[in-house]
Amino acid sequence: MIEYLPLILFGAIFLLILFGYPVAFTLGGLSVLVGLFVFDVDFFYLLSLRVYGTMQNFVLLAVPLFIFMGIMLEKSGIAERLLHTMSMLFGNIRGGLAIAVVVVGAMLAASTGIVGATVVTMGLISLPTMLKNGYGPRISTGVIASSGTLGQIIPPSVVLVLLGSVLNVSVGDLFLAAVVPGVCLVLIYLLYIVVYGQVYPARVPKVSKEQLREFRSQGFTLEVVKSFLFPFVLILIVLGSIFAGVASPTEAAGVGAFGAMILAVVSKKFNLTILKDVMKETTMLTSMVFMILVGATAFSLVFRGLEGDKFLLSLIESANMDATTFLIVVMIIVFISGFFIDFIEIVFIIVPVVAPIFVSLGVDLIWIGILLAVNLQTSFLTPPFGFALFYLKGVAPPEVKTRHIYQGIVPFVIIQLLFLILLIVFPGLINLVG
Repeated sequence: MIEYLPLILFGAIFLLILFGYPVAFTLGGLSVLVGLFVFDVDFFYLLSLRVYGTMQNFVLLAVPLFIFMGIMLEKSGIAERLLHTMSMLFGNIRGGLAIAVVVVGAMLAASTGIVGATVVTMGLISLPTMLKNGYGPRISTGVIASSGTLGQIIPPSVVLVLLGSVLNVSVGDLFLAAVVPGVCLVLIYLLYIVVYGQVYPARVPKVSKEQLREFRSQGFTLEVVKSFLFPFVLILIVLGSIFAGVASPTEAAGVGAFGAMILAVVSKKFNLTILKDVMKETTMLTSMVFMILVGATAFSLVFRGLEGDKFLLSLIESANMDATTFLIVVMIIVFISGFFIDFIEIVFIIVPVVAPIFVSLGVDLIWIGILLAVNLQTSFLTPPFGFALFYLKGVAPPEVKTRHIYQGIVPFVIIQLLFLILLIVFPGLINLVG
């Protein structure tokens, strides 16, 4: 019976989370109770050492800094300005507004990595404009929601920082490996929009000539340079310093956070109220992440103490499961879990369990990290608990129904899954930059 205790613990935690209990306290509380029952009071000493070791992880400091950078760009209106300018720039092309949303989504992903901020910003600015210009609600919501999730794979990404910590691999290497997959996914989105525009031209019209004429009469060239140049320089500084080996991801995150404040000052959008709001939201999001991390640390300690990883490995060996089959099983589990629980919970619950098994099977953990990041991207789009869907519905006009959003994201979820299969079949795509 004791050998099945790790799986019983895992299943109990998963069920309690599905019933709506707080993730951090479910993970930590149940794990501590089982730890006390099995290992006695000495468990608290082991747990304190493990938590202290997590607190000393310098890489995790990048999480609040990247969150601060993303929220500052959103609150200061820089992201909104970029989105509006790019919409007018591509407005003369069929599907130009949708193309602009994808391009801006990629830029915001490369400068923030915060899905919520990106989806809300694009939903507030682009969705009414797209509907006004004759775009269908399905394609409009699908493009906005899926583009907002690009922050999961395009570096600097919070999920890549967390995956690097859990998998015990270099976050810089993960960032570098994610560049080509991120760009490829953006190009596939753009290709889909172009093809969709040819098949259904009435659903993706061009921006009216009156709107374009009005925008271009207000200093078009200068506005494009100002809106595009500042975020691009920030992206270049943050990612360039990491890839050039000048700064660690944590140091680059600090530069990015400071750079976002400078951009807000230059844009004359910086004031004490905005700073307080950004600091408050950063504190709340960071606290949530790290409370879950502490709970996950307790779970990981108990699970491995009960030799759950060895038990799973023996099951795989007895089932004659090779590395590829195990990878496919894990990817299916992660995808299905994304329907019900958040990506942070998946990173801290499922990944620590399977990581040692991948190591024992001799699988490259950088490759696994990128595959997991792409897979976790779908968790923001899959109902009933896709957070990008909630964010978008919260800011959508009344005429946009929940069913429109659900129908709109289906093609993009399929695209992401096909792209995930492509990365599994052709792992060399991940190593092109490195």
